[in-house]
Amino acid sequence: MVHVIYPFDHLNNGDVVPALEDLPTRDLMWAPAPHEIDPDIWPPPPDRDPAAWPSPTSVEHKGPPVMKSARNNPRNNRTADNKKTTGRNATTSQRKTSDVRNPRINTSKGHSAKTKDTSNKENSNTKDKQDRDNNNGDTDDEKHKEEERRFEPPSAVDGDLVDMLERDIVQKNPNIRWDDIADLTEAKRLLEEAVVLPMWMPDFFKGIRRPWKGVLMVGPPGTGKTMLAKAVATECGTTFFNVSSSTLTSKYRGESEKLVRLLFEMARFYAPSTIFIDEIDSLCSRRGSDSEHEASRRVKSELLVQMDGLGSATDEPAKVVMVLAATNFPWDIDEALRRRLEKRIYIPLPTQEGREALLHINLREVKVDPEVDLRTIAKKLDGYSGADITNVCRDASMMSMRRKIAGLKPEQIKQLAKEELDLPVTHQDFMEALAKCNKSVSKGDIQKYLTWMDEFGSS
Repeated sequence: MVHVIYPFDHLNNGDVVPALEDLPTRDLMWAPAPHEIDPDIWPPPPDRDPAAWPSPTSVEHKGPPVMKSARNNPRNNRTADNKKTTGRNATTSQRKTSDVRNPRINTSKGHSAKTKDTSNKENSNTKDKQDRDNNNGDTDDEKHKEEERRFEPPSAVDGDLVDMLERDIVQKNPNIRWDDIADLTEAKRLLEEAVVLPMWMPDFFKGIRRPWKGVLMVGPPGTGKTMLAKAVATECGTTFFNVSSSTLTSKYRGESEKLVRLLFEMARFYAPSTIFIDEIDSLCSRRGSDSEHEASRRVKSELLVQMDGLGSATDEPAKVVMVLAATNFPWDIDEALRRRLEKRIYIPLPTQEGREALLHINLREVKVDPEVDLRTIAKKLDGYSGADITNVCRDASMMSMRRKIAGLKPEQIKQLAKEELDLPVTHQDFMEALAKCNKSVSKGDIQKYLTWMDEFGSS
């Protein structure tokens, strides 16, 4: 322990104290370093490599950046000569003081800010007016808000299920019109009365005149049931939900019922909506059969509750959810579902006028020989469905191409021009197509549909 002795020459008792220069230095107080005693054992630290450790460079100290002042008072302005002479800039405190002393500066700043705000408002108003003119009364911001309107599930756990439903089944404006569907005048009238008119006249369709909650389209395959559903969604401007059995099926217990509930909640959110369930017999067959699984029974029960239960009741005309179903096997549908599908419409095979109209619709994109009599061909297509007539027209339009490439090699086929292949469809082409394409619906099937409609039909 080192005792510090203050350098007083004499103390009160008369003792003499050594002077400051006589005190021991650091070299005497501390022992030498180990490398100073034995440099072989404790070598000195190596010198730094100048390439890795460059020599320190002196940094020039710079003052704060020069701030340009906007003061208009000539007494506070400095000339260039004064700046050179003094070599100093105005400090922050001086600038603040000058701003306070000169109130006219703040007034001008406020006035300029007001002018900028006014000009910005005028520009925004002009822009909004132009957007309204260009977008039929809606601005880009309003359109963006409408596009951002999205259904939020009541629970965050159901977010993935909602994303799957929106990605798979939500379709807006399928772009199919009534004119794109030939014949089926009675079916169009019933669908228009059941779906479209309640959207146009919501004040009339109230109480006992309330719109139908469900419509079932029954008929043989290929008669245009899916096309009618898309036309309904297009004509009345509703959100179209195209549902199949795979959409509402999950391997996890309880998730299929949850998908059905979320489907109807989304439909009410995006209302007015149309839920189209194609081949509904595969989703809602008769309950109580031996081959019925417990999971499918729960899905059917949830669907029945959502269609006509306490949670589905709503008095708002804008929240209409229409269930449109189609099936080729109406005799396999559950009785409770048949009751909820209040309108049951039969979609028959096309008539003579319908077949002729279908020929005109299918051949409007190809060249037809003037000698072709479509009325005669329509008579030969008796018993054919709409899909069968489409196949005949497709096959007939390819006959000229088949004759042209017969016996040619692939290199020669690639060199053919489109004008050589795009030839008018002749009467002979239709005769060859009719010989190859037969009808897909038998008379026995038609009789079964007519019998079921006589017993359960509601058109």
